[in-house]
Amino acid sequence: MSKTAIVTDENSGLNRTRAEELGIFLIPMPFFVNGEIKFENTDMTKAEFYKALSEDADVSTSQPSPGDVMDLWTEILKEYDDLVYIPMSSGLSASCQSAKMFAEDFDGRVSVVDNHRISVTMEQSVLDALTLRNKGFNACEIAKKLEEDAYNSSIYITVENLKYLKKGGRITPAGAAIGAVLNIKPVLKIEGGKLDAYAKERGMKKARHTMVSALQKDFEGKLKEFVDKDEIQLCISYSDVDDETLQDWIDEVKAAFPGRDIMITPLSLSIGCHIGPGALAVAAAHVIK
Repeated sequence: MSKTAIVTDENSGLNRTRAEELGIFLIPMPFFVNGEIKFENTDMTKAEFYKALSEDADVSTSQPSPGDVMDLWTEILKEYDDLVYIPMSSGLSASCQSAKMFAEDFDGRVSVVDNHRISVTMEQSVLDALTLRNKGFNACEIAKKLEEDAYNSSIYITVENLKYLKKGGRITPAGAAIGAVLNIKPVLKIEGGKLDAYAKERGMKKARHTMVSALQKDFEGKLKEFVDKDEIQLCISYSDVDDETLQDWIDEVKAAFPGRDIMITPLSLSIGCHIGPGALAVAAAHVIK
């Protein structure tokens, strides 16, 4: 049986401790604050990051250094026969395509997955990769299975403040200004690796209700096959919300999907750069068994 390593990046929401517990390798995602490169929990905590945002710091994201990625792969392959790398969706970042180019230098021992996911659904892909590895699948086979399963997931997310979407070009400055005055909360959908507008609601309460209703429709539609077979993982993610707000959101999702286990993971800071504090998300993904 081949010895296969599993590698992902912090956009999965996994932190270093959790990655070590799972026995996977984690690539840090760089971001910039006022022109200085930072790494989550190495140079900056979540509290420090969101404090900087509240003070209107200039933040942006970047791909991992090619040298750092390839050096890590080289070290891993000294002990493993091959590795499967699960980066964020190619529809949201160029890092996946870059990784595919880097992999060409590793004589088929590196398989890069583009299964069009991010955050909690990407985390589920990592868990699925572990399941497949334990069944004896090698890196190439794991990548093929994950890509075949790519579209069997949904994420709905709403944000508290529109200015970060404006900065990223997701909405116009005029739209952000009007939205702020009218307390408009956009509901965004990530499906197939692309971020699209789903709805606009007046206030966070209505936005939360819309997200739950949208995922319920998916449970009755595109995800029904997996729901019926009990092969579905319900997920919640968030960025810098207070404990009471988070618990209210958890309770609301639990009430809408009674009896279901919920995987709860905070959004990485590299994602927080684009959506800011106060974001809430609900998601679901097929579980490979």
